[in-house]
Amino acid sequence: MTRNRLWARLRVSSIATLVLLGSLAVFGAPAAHAELQHPRQQFLRGSTAGLFLHWGLRTSPQHTNCATWENDVTNGGWSADYWVNEAKKLHAQYLVLTSFHSRLGYARAWPSSIPGSCSTKRDFLGELITAADTQHLKVILYMTDDPQWHNQGLPSGDWLNSSAYSSYKGHAVDLTVRDGFGEFSYDNFVEVMQRYPNLGGFWIDNDNQYWIDHGLYERIRADRPSFTLSNNNEDTPIMDMISNEQKSGMTPGYDYPQAVYTAAPRLIEADFKLPATGAWWYDGSNPSVDRKLTLGRLITNAGSSVKALMAETAQVNGRFPSNQESFNNFADTYLEGIWPSLHGTEGGGYMYGGLKPGFWNDGAHGVTTISKANPNLQYLHVLTPPSTNTLKVRDNGYVVTGVTNLRTGAAISYSQSGGTLTLSALGSWDTYDTVFTVTTNGRPGIYPPSSYTMSAGASASGHPASAAADGDYLTYWNSNKTTPVSLSFDLGSTKRVQYIGVNQREDSVSYARSATEQSARIKNYRVYFSADGTNWGSPVKTGSLPSARGVAIIDLPAANTRHVRLEVVDTYAASTDSTRYKRLGIDEAWIGSDYPGGGTTPPTQRSYEAEASGNTLNGNAATNTCSGCSGGSKVRFIGNSANNWVTVNGVTVASAGSHQLTIHGVVSGTRMFFVSVNGGPAIQVPLTGTDWATPVTAMVNVSLNTGANSIRFFNDTANAPDLDRIVVG
Repeated sequence: MTRNRLWARLRVSSIATLVLLGSLAVFGAPAAHAELQHPRQQFLRGSTAGLFLHWGLRTSPQHTNCATWENDVTNGGWSADYWVNEAKKLHAQYLVLTSFHSRLGYARAWPSSIPGSCSTKRDFLGELITAADTQHLKVILYMTDDPQWHNQGLPSGDWLNSSAYSSYKGHAVDLTVRDGFGEFSYDNFVEVMQRYPNLGGFWIDNDNQYWIDHGLYERIRADRPSFTLSNNNEDTPIMDMISNEQKSGMTPGYDYPQAVYTAAPRLIEADFKLPATGAWWYDGSNPSVDRKLTLGRLITNAGSSVKALMAETAQVNGRFPSNQESFNNFADTYLEGIWPSLHGTEGGGYMYGGLKPGFWNDGAHGVTTISKANPNLQYLHVLTPPSTNTLKVRDNGYVVTGVTNLRTGAAISYSQSGGTLTLSALGSWDTYDTVFTVTTNGRPGIYPPSSYTMSAGASASGHPASAAADGDYLTYWNSNKTTPVSLSFDLGSTKRVQYIGVNQREDSVSYARSATEQSARIKNYRVYFSADGTNWGSPVKTGSLPSARGVAIIDLPAANTRHVRLEVVDTYAASTDSTRYKRLGIDEAWIGSDYPGGGTTPPTQRSYEAEASGNTLNGNAATNTCSGCSGGSKVRFIGNSANNWVTVNGVTVASAGSHQLTIHGVVSGTRMFFVSVNGGPAIQVPLTGTDWATPVTAMVNVSLNTGANSIRFFNDTANAPDLDRIVVG
């Protein structure tokens, strides 16, 4: 697709940046400027998630004495390795330490020669950096610019000591006002930079005018060019990454990227609490973690190339409350099963190509991801399943060559027609994310950008129509806040036209978050054909597009023509949103000549329910309801005695020989099935699961006879898993 050109631009940008940095010693630090892409960002661009650690003096129970807090932390058994290991369970690649927080007592969890707020003698920050480095993770340090909470939670006194800092500086400084606090925090930035060269960078909670006036960011770039800078809720150009904190109001609630308003390839982060209720820091409570919401946020962020910064509430001794620890343990196992589809991938349906994400058929919703190493390897993440056993996803012009279930490897029946990939005969759905691996073979029906030219009815300076078809997502067409406005394709000669594909600029939310924050996307449109580019006639298609992230497809009546015009009648943002009203940007637009077709049916598979009436349940083995099981039931109480077993009868195959047997069991922890076919020797099949309502699978090859067979599941000496069903291929 266009990735080669994008990465070529990256290499040129990197060389120029290195030359610039080399000149700093001679010419001094340059003025702040946007650095959209830079080699120092490599660890963030390679990350999927981070762990946000809110922890300080006001962590419950609140401490007002720095030394007492430090002693309680140490005596409680604080360990940097614990935080690093919990981050790894969440499959995070970096940690953000947030002790110097305006509402946590401005505690510096490291030794400092600068008076003004709590500073520990023990170097907790240094220990965390060392522990993280050992596990190939990075630590980023949170810094605040905000002194307004300088006495919050105190009956008297102040968390900030202006007198001590003024004596240190030799002039009067009021730390309770922004300018004075800016001077104090500036000094702390410099001290931290000098002391911790292996720090990953700073996570900054908004800007401070003192920092800007005194060139703080330029100083960081000059002194520590490897440090990254992240900013919270402000898209400041010099920052490497913008973080979007605790957004809500979208439907479904887990689809966090709907609230993102910065376009890739900008580094983007979504910052959210794992316990969706309660404070950002430990307040003495132990709220539960909503697994579907949290996993959904992590996965949808990966589906938009957005980093998921997950906040947990460490107690004084550093340990997380039991509900958060429980979720981390669950996530450790759960994410491992789908990790290839989340790490080393980019969001699908955006600048890297890929199948269309979002709302699908029959209530289904999910995202797609695409391998960074292989653009023909993609993944479908079904977070909300359809109400039927069929899934339909727009193929975005890709020729699909195979579909399998990522977890089981089972082949999935699929077909392609009319620009849609249809997966059929689907069985049970995972509670959180059913993942399908999709292999493709390019997009042969799309005309290359070099084969046509673009023009527009209006364009903003520096953003011409040609930028909408240059194969480069560092450029885009801007309509100059004009509606109606047209974008026209000249194909150079008469060619077949079947559809228009559009990647709109993802620089606005996709739903109306407020009267002043709305979607800058196409609403109503008209499409025209012309043989000569002058006479357009009546529209061949009128309609509206949903306000949604990802690729938009406009299907057209197939025709042979040279000129195609997309007229945007209006956009979604209302006039109350003066920033986005009538604004429209298009990264890339293209013409498709034909829909891809084809499909395959995998080898015949038959499913057999464990609770079916023709089976034999012996001893204590009994049917029991199971909300997540196929058919709503399972067989439980198998094992722990030679009398407790179930035999699935009538397992029929057309030819004798080795057949794949997929066992769908239900278990919390790990238990063992012994499996015997037609009374033969048993084989051992372990299953590991997380609860008693969510089936997990294991696959073995068994030898079956032509016609009907019987397969017994037992464990004479220990409890076996519950049995949902088996599938024979």
